[in-house]
Amino acid sequence: MTTNTELHGIDAHDDHDHHDYAGDTLFGFWIYILSDCLLFGTLFATYAVFSNSFAGQIEATELFSLPFVAGETALLLLSSFTFGIAMLQANAGKMRGLIIWLSITFALGFAFLCMELYEFHHFTHEGATFHSSAFWSAFYTLVGTHGLHVFAGLLWMLVLFVHFKRDGLTSANKTRLACLSLFWHFLDVIWICVFSVVYLMGVL
Repeated sequence: MTTNTELHGIDAHDDHDHHDYAGDTLFGFWIYILSDCLLFGTLFATYAVFSNSFAGQIEATELFSLPFVAGETALLLLSSFTFGIAMLQANAGKMRGLIIWLSITFALGFAFLCMELYEFHHFTHEGATFHSSAFWSAFYTLVGTHGLHVFAGLLWMLVLFVHFKRDGLTSANKTRLACLSLFWHFLDVIWICVFSVVYLMGVL
C-alpha cells in the first residue's frame, strides 16, 4: 500500500522535474536569443558599412516615409503590450482572456508584416531592388531577416493555439508561451534599432 508520505514524495519529485524542465528550457532559449543578437549585430554592421553605397541608383531619402514606418512601429510596440496582458491572463489561469489577447497580438503582428511586404513591393516597383546597390542589398537583408522572425513568431502563436485547445494551460504550455514572449519582446527591441539606424538616420 502506498502511504501519504510516499505520494507526497512522488508529487514533490514531479514538481522538481517540472521546474528543472522549465528552467532548462528558458535558459536554453536565452542562449538562442544571444545567438540571434550576434546575427542581427552582424547585419547591422554590414548595413553600416554599405549605408552610403548607392552606386548612382535610387537613394533611401527618395523612398523612406517616416509616417509609414512610424505606423509599423506603433503596431509592433502595441503588440508587445497586448502580449504582456496575455501573459498576465495566463498566469491568472484565465484561458479565455489569454486567447483573446494573444489573438489581438497575432492580428497586430500580421498587420505589421503586411505593411512591411507592401513597403518592399513599393520600393521594388520604384526601382530599388535587392540587386540595385550594396545599400539596398544590406537593407533588404536586415529588414527582411527581422520580418522572417516576425513570421516565425506568428506561426509559433498558431501552434500554441492548437496546444491550448488540446491540452489547456498546462505547465509545458506556459513554458512555451514564456519563450514566445521573450522572442516577441526581443523582436520589438530589434525593430526599434532598425527604425533608429535604418529609417530615421536614412531620412536625416
